[in-house]
Amino acid sequence: MKVQCNNLTKRYYTKTAVDHINLTFEPGHIYALLGPNGSGKSTLMKMISGLTTQNDGEILFDGEKQTWRNKGDVAYAPTEAFFFSYMTIKNVAEYYDDFFADFDRTLFQKLLQEMDLREEMKIKSLSSGMLAKMKIAVTLSRRAKMILLDEPLNGIDLMSRDAIIKTIIGYAPEDGCVVISSHMVEELEKTVDYAIFMREGSIAYETDVEELREKETKSIVDKYREIYSGEVA
Repeated sequence: MKVQCNNLTKRYYTKTAVDHINLTFEPGHIYALLGPNGSGKSTLMKMISGLTTQNDGEILFDGEKQTWRNKGDVAYAPTEAFFFSYMTIKNVAEYYDDFFADFDRTLFQKLLQEMDLREEMKIKSLSSGMLAKMKIAVTLSRRAKMILLDEPLNGIDLMSRDAIIKTIIGYAPEDGCVVISSHMVEELEKTVDYAIFMREGSIAYETDVEELREKETKSIVDKYREIYSGEVA
């Protein structure tokens, strides 16, 4: 599924969170969405997933305007926790089973095993790292064509990050794409093939990662430092 953002704009009162963005997400790619806090990454993801509405511009899914039907092709995992504390992981699975036709319960159980989680665990008892793993598992268990992961590595210890990234790559949709927002740029270096750098709601720079290495002899970490030098991440 090809997703196009044309002149996409979102304003909150006097603040413009996303400012006339033009982007295209092609199937078969893993994208890094990079930038300091407040650059518009989360707002962009929320518009693509249909959780918030743009003020201007349009989003196209395979050339068709965004509707309630094609919104279902997008699975979004926000940074903030989005489950009630009294729920168990099994309750989360039941909730997803009820609301998303593409939710694969068997795949979810497989991912839980890989992440050393159990269905009887309560949300309120999970550490930040365990909760982050559970969010990734439940999002990847949807057979969506576009996966949006907002800061998925937050709270996950260094030793577990490589395994989590391998899981994301291993279960990426074959006919879709994955977009990962993260401050941990180094962790994404070997994972993504396209990088989008945002600043103050606009696209500061975008590049194919391999072309960046070949033409500028720079990594995405080098480019990040170049673009945001002097800014607070």
